[in-house]
Amino acid sequence: QDEKGERRVAENEYTPPKVWTWDQESGGRFANINRPIAGPTHDKELQVGKHPIQLYSLATPNGVKVTIMLEELLAAGHSGAEYDAWLINIQDGHQFGSGYVDLNPNSKIPVMADHSTDPVTRVFESGSILVYLANKFGAFIPEDHKGRTEAMNWLFWQMGSAPYLGGGFGHFYAYAPFKMEYPINRFAMEVKRQMDVLDRHLADNEYMAGSEYSIADMAIMPWYGSMAKGILYEAAEFLSVHEYKNVIRWTDTLMERPAVQRGQMVNRVWGELHRQLPERHDASDFETKTMDKLQADAS
Repeated sequence: QDEKGERRVAENEYTPPKVWTWDQESGGRFANINRPIAGPTHDKELQVGKHPIQLYSLATPNGVKVTIMLEELLAAGHSGAEYDAWLINIQDGHQFGSGYVDLNPNSKIPVMADHSTDPVTRVFESGSILVYLANKFGAFIPEDHKGRTEAMNWLFWQMGSAPYLGGGFGHFYAYAPFKMEYPINRFAMEVKRQMDVLDRHLADNEYMAGSEYSIADMAIMPWYGSMAKGILYEAAEFLSVHEYKNVIRWTDTLMERPAVQRGQMVNRVWGELHRQLPERHDASDFETKTMDKLQADAS
């Protein structure tokens, strides 16, 4: 490192205090909702619709995993997977309402309530929701021991790896109050390593668990497929994502599925208006309740 680089590091060096304290003005895109304590910030009951499955979510990669699964189940004929999807705006702190915290003490999206059981079953963490639905309906998880284990391997790989992509690279590259060389380099290296893990695996496999489409694909694609297609963090050129040709091939295959396309629309409140479906309560909503239709009706 040259003298200027060493001086820049020294000027920006942080010396931690003996005891950490919460700086509410720490900056960054999500500073207004980040806090070091759990629990509700206000009383707010959740709405409950007419269907067995009640989903409270937002169309982030973690939220999209579950709406893709629900749409795939319905497409496969599992009528018991009918669901209401309620919008949880995390920027406005909806996840800290008392009703939401009752379902998910971790105050993250998504969370699901299964009203077909007595008492109602709460399910939080996106990976747990996928496993719950796969087991409940006997779908989208291989029946044979080897295939089922492989699907679970990759599902848990995603749950353990994506925080480096989102909370690590995504935060410091796109959301932090200013760009910092060390964390961006550190997490860029890790994300490229993860993408190479996937690319090597998909060179010899049609889907993550082999020849069968499963919850492992639904979990991984919204994060790593979106990265490979240049959708996340506007970092396609920076990370040279065009190199991961097998990931791109796999992503293109999944994104052609009608249920995947529908799942990506649910609880979406940004981007092209015809691709936004803020809430989903009926299959017909995809034709009548997208944001472009709602705005046209209101004008």
